[in-house]
Amino acid sequence: MLSFAIYAVLLLPGIVGRVRGHASIWHPSMYGFNVTDKTFPYDNRPVAPLMNYTFDQWWFHGHLDYPPNPGDFFELPAGQIATAEITCHKGATTWFNSSEGGDIRQGDSPCPNSPTSAYHTTGFDDLKGCALAIAYESDVTKIQPQDFTVFSVNQTCVWTRFTDFAVPARMPPCPEGGCHCAWFWIHSADSGGEQNYMTGFKCNVTGSTSTVPLAKPQLPRRCGADPDFGKPEAVPGNCTYGAKQPFYWFQAERNNMFEGTYAPPFYTDLYNFKDGAQNDIFVDSYAEIPPPSPNSTVVPVLQQPQATGSSVPLPAPTSGPTDQVPFGTPPGRCSACYDSKRRSASNLQRRSLSARWLGRSGTKQRTFSLWHPF
Repeated sequence: MLSFAIYAVLLLPGIVGRVRGHASIWHPSMYGFNVTDKTFPYDNRPVAPLMNYTFDQWWFHGHLDYPPNPGDFFELPAGQIATAEITCHKGATTWFNSSEGGDIRQGDSPCPNSPTSAYHTTGFDDLKGCALAIAYESDVTKIQPQDFTVFSVNQTCVWTRFTDFAVPARMPPCPEGGCHCAWFWIHSADSGGEQNYMTGFKCNVTGSTSTVPLAKPQLPRRCGADPDFGKPEAVPGNCTYGAKQPFYWFQAERNNMFEGTYAPPFYTDLYNFKDGAQNDIFVDSYAEIPPPSPNSTVVPVLQQPQATGSSVPLPAPTSGPTDQVPFGTPPGRCSACYDSKRRSASNLQRRSLSARWLGRSGTKQRTFSLWHPF
């Protein structure tokens, strides 16, 4: 069974002299799986953060010329959990044997022998989530940013090596040749610079029981409680409901988010991204969606019941990463992910990703761009 690993990269002493943090998804199905810091004239490993880049540089991390081998797919089991690895270096993932640093795995730790700042957080309460998005297109050259729909969110990412993503039960099958997916992450403003992370990969939905297509994804809107910017209460009438695009932020071109330096967009309730499977992304999810507005008190009514029974919710995470996987846990398996009733190896797919941390120097005033409609 294929495994997926998201990992936050720490350049450990012995690999490189100074410590930096990164994160990305690692799996043979990804674009740039074997890209190293020597492949490009600049560090463009999958773990390197994307900031102020041209479209060709940030789109699919500039790795379109480094595709996966034919037949390599990350499987998305409809109504089940796909598990990803989040670590600090490719050597800390299942695929350590193809890394330049060898095996540095340390159980469920995302960044072996490193502080939480290596994966851009001051602690558990400072986590801002990450997301998986999908485009129902097998030809990567035809995909545009607005084609991706976020289908799963983990609001406590990046925190452990093994990270769960709940897949909506009504996901339709992919076309012949498969789909394309991407992992997205924007970390807390309190632990690093204005960085984006995107890693694209080939994916395939398995166990589909529905052919209802996804709705056209819309731009997310900042509508949740935002006390840091004088908004203590959420404004549900200002949210985007249904299918939503990922965030494309702080690049030189093709942004869809224009928030200020220290008001990044996050994959949390702040933008109406609920934790777990995004079950309202289908064309029949709502009969009607009223236009969002800062003064609106009207919210749409979900027409199609959110999947019950077959859709596995995400478990409550622990407040600290563990250093090792308990005895009896299958290799590449997160033991703390679900209760025993949900443990089915056939329902779990693991994958791997990578990201990079840059410390920010000096202090700046917190700002929020009014270019974005709240």
